[in-house]
Amino acid sequence: MASPTVLPISNQQTTGESQPSTATSPYIRVRSFLTRLFGYTRHALSNRRPWTELIDRSAFSRPDSFSDATSRVRKNFSYFRVNYLTLLALVLAVSLISHPFTLFILLSLLAAWLFLYSFRPSDQPLVIMGRTFSDFETLAGLITVTVIVIFLTSVGSLLITAGMVGMGIVCVHGSFRDPEDLFLDDQESSGAGLFSFIGGAASSAAAAAGSTVASRV
Repeated sequence: MASPTVLPISNQQTTGESQPSTATSPYIRVRSFLTRLFGYTRHALSNRRPWTELIDRSAFSRPDSFSDATSRVRKNFSYFRVNYLTLLALVLAVSLISHPFTLFILLSLLAAWLFLYSFRPSDQPLVIMGRTFSDFETLAGLITVTVIVIFLTSVGSLLITAGMVGMGIVCVHGSFRDPEDLFLDDQESSGAGLFSFIGGAASSAAAAAGSTVASRV
């Protein structure tokens, strides 16, 4: 006769154990996202060329013409694409560190995207000051704020300036670095364009973010 009393106790334990997992699910998603992102970054950096080849002083010479400089830039972009991307990231990092307020705004914007939309459980609506926002309203609001921050403030000009400085450094190095001593695969050099080295890193980051947003939707 005492056996039926076991069932309510078992159900209460199951319900009590399910609550912490739901509460910690956003943090698990963040950790999974960062793990994938770091994995893509490590994989990309493992394909970089030795830095000694990049700064080999004996390989620098003045290009004979503009077409020769363009050809050098194309070949060096194909060979040193990961190194060049790292240089661009360093220039951007130095620019942001030298402007802490801009860095704070970008980090706040990133945190808003991650915690208000990407990693927020779909069964928990966003409530701000007593008002409930749907997923569409949240997404529209984040897009609007992002456009305002990037294009209507000094943040956008800083990012564009840092990108132009980084691209200038890369183009100057690529035009004066003689690629004749580099082993260039025919298929790789023929299919490489001026901005093709950005595509690999962008697709990796998009894959990490896209899988997270897809699971959110």
